[in-house]
Amino acid sequence: MRAGYRFASTWTVPVRAERVADQLLDLAAYPSWWPQVRAVARLGPDSARLLCRSTLPYTLDLVLEAVSRDLPTLEVRVAGDLDGWVRWTLTPVGDLTRMDLRQEVTVGGVLAVASVPARPLLRWNHRRMMAGCERGLRARLGSEVSGPASPGPAAGR
Repeated sequence: MRAGYRFASTWTVPVRAERVADQLLDLAAYPSWWPQVRAVARLGPDSARLLCRSTLPYTLDLVLEAVSRDLPTLEVRVAGDLDGWVRWTLTPVGDLTRMDLRQEVTVGGVLAVASVPARPLLRWNHRRMMAGCERGLRARLGSEVSGPASPGPAAGR
């Protein structure tokens, strides 16, 4: 059994897309600004193992592998406790950068079985994780919040 999830968010930050991309591509630095990323081990030039834990008492063990490092779209393949992909599209808007996140993942085994009744709780946990990402990234970039985060459509399958 597998359970699928789709997530989407849109943020705007007052820095250039290249600066945002530099931070997103530096996986080894994630724990220094993204509180829910507990540890990172570089596996190669385009891959790393991450341990992530949001509000729920479960640590995800993930392997990320870069598929695209070229602007405007950064994409990684996700394996481990989740399988799928994460894509950031960075669009310059004057002096700002619009950040569109799209993520499609599946979970298998015990996680998939548990995710069926817990789907609303897991979606809430993901929102908390991404809120930590946004706050941490803004602080890392030295920017002020340019407006509320807009979660965008986030329909789960």
